[in-house]
Amino acid sequence: EVQFVESGGGLVRSGGSLTLSCVASGFNIASNDVSWVRRAPGQGPERVSRVYPDGTIRYYAESIKGRFTSSRDNAKNALFLQMNDLMPQDTAPYYCASDRLGVSGRGTQVTVSS
Repeated sequence: EVQFVESGGGLVRSGGSLTLSCVASGFNIASNDVSWVRRAPGQGPERVSRVYPDGTIRYYAESIKGRFTSSRDNAKNALFLQMNDLMPQDTAPYYCASDRLGVSGRGTQVTVSS
């Protein structure tokens, strides 16, 4: 069974930082592309970044470029999202997901106060 378990969310003030983690089981992160996706209240899902098997990272949301950094640790079978200079509009649950398998985790909530 494929599972993603996200952690690291929390409540921070505007300008603060958080690092999210996603640990996979039953699934080799290094051999697949895995995305971070967020879904703000009242909005549809928004892909934040995607890490490809060759290590290439693509960032999708213009608003996060220069502030968020994705990384992967193959030994830990984990994906990370370093978020700096957080803004209230970054508030959302954040999920890691595999498009190929149609699987995502339960998410971790990020709340940024102004």
